[in-house]
Amino acid sequence: MHVYRGPRPTLRKFASLTLSDLGGDGRFAGYASVFGEVDLGKDVIERGAFRTSLIERGAGGVRMLYQHDPNEPIGAWTLIREDDRGLYVEGLLSGGVARAREVFALMKSGALDGLSIGFRTVKARADSRLGVRRILEADLWEISVVTFPMLPSARVSNVKHARFFRDRETELVRSMRRAAKTLFATSFKG
Repeated sequence: MHVYRGPRPTLRKFASLTLSDLGGDGRFAGYASVFGEVDLGKDVIERGAFRTSLIERGAGGVRMLYQHDPNEPIGAWTLIREDDRGLYVEGLLSGGVARAREVFALMKSGALDGLSIGFRTVKARADSRLGVRRILEADLWEISVVTFPMLPSARVSNVKHARFFRDRETELVRSMRRAAKTLFATSFKG
C-alpha cells in the first residue's frame, strides 16, 4: 500500500447534482453533492464543506454552465444552501440563450439529467481504511448541467409539465455502478 505524505496538489473535482421540479419557465431545484456519498473519483463531500464558500460567494457568485464549459453559461443560480442532506440549489435557465433552451428541452424529455459541481479543494483528509478522500472544505465556483455526473445516482427526479418517469436502474446507471465497483475492487488489491 502506498501512503502519500506530501502536500496534495490542487485538483479540479466534480460532484453530481440531482435535479427536481423543472418548471415551465426553466426553474429547477435539486441537490448537489449528497453528504457522505462516495463518487466515482473516490471523493466524499462532508457536511459543512461549502459553508465558507457560500458565505463569501453566495449563489450569485457561482456560475451555471453547460458541461463545465466556461464559454457556455446557461442560466443563474437563485439559491444555494447546505442542509442536513447535502447542497440544495435552485436555478433558472436563461430563455434568451439558445443552449439553455436546448438544455431545457433535453431535461424535460429526460435525455439530459445530470448536474455536476466544480470546486477547488481547500481542506481534505485521506481515509485509508476506505481508500477515499474526504473533502472537509471546498471553494464552490460552478455547477454544470452534464451528460455524465460524477455520482451515478444523481438524476432528474421530477419534471413538471411532462409525462416522464425514469427507471432508477437504467442501463447507464447500472454500467456506471459496475465501473465504480471495479475501480474500488482493483484499488484495494495493490
